[in-house]
Amino acid sequence: MRARSLHKEFPHIGKGVKGAPAVTEVLRTFDLDIRDGEFLALLGPSGCGKSTFLNILAGLESYDSGELLLDGSPVRGVSKNVGVVFQSYALFPWLSVQKNVEVGLKVRSIPSDERHKTSQRILKTVGLENFAHHLPHRLSGGMRQRVAIARSLAYDPEVLVLDEPFAALDAQTREFLQNELLRIWESGARKKTILFVTHSIDEAIFLSDRIAVMTKRPGSVKDLIDVSLPRPRDDDSRASAEFGRIRGQVAQILKEEVEVGDN
Repeated sequence: MRARSLHKEFPHIGKGVKGAPAVTEVLRTFDLDIRDGEFLALLGPSGCGKSTFLNILAGLESYDSGELLLDGSPVRGVSKNVGVVFQSYALFPWLSVQKNVEVGLKVRSIPSDERHKTSQRILKTVGLENFAHHLPHRLSGGMRQRVAIARSLAYDPEVLVLDEPFAALDAQTREFLQNELLRIWESGARKKTILFVTHSIDEAIFLSDRIAVMTKRPGSVKDLIDVSLPRPRDDDSRASAEFGRIRGQVAQILKEEVEVGDN
């Protein structure tokens, strides 16, 4: 994935303050390369455009100028090559877990037998094979988020984008799902490319190969931090000196941006 000089503005709706700009500039000269099979975390101050870029990559938002390429082709709309997981589970409450996982496959007119085989395999991957016929309201928040991840994995996208998927969960469940996400990612025959938006420095370090730190709005990539922690990662990784060093480095970059925004 390659982004070059992306620019995005949102127009103001209704009457604005006299003399104020008619648009809000969200992204400006946004440049980023994500390598095939890489796990990249996107961090930045609130309102800097993290989720906007994710929505653009997912084809849910357009961009005003610049270039965004996936496998050498311009991204201009929703693509079967990109799977999306949001903070809200966005599950259909009247469908079983298995039927929720199969939604995207059904839209693509995949035959019923193939849908069932795929959903059963994916549910086993995320550890929910025994809950296939449950309705979402009978599951915990962490389990529902795993269903959402399974649904995105079911049609085998090349890129998986996740927008703060664990932010609403308690700390224990969040750490469990971080471990589960890494297990799923590392267990594939071919690692998927992952873009993970988060506000948590610790989460970004634990999960990713690199961290892209954004400026305040209008957002651009200020710095790219390599995460040199060996894989597979575990609780000892979080307690390591290298983890602490990277945390301090990222925190300082974010602090500088917040201070710039306050001046």
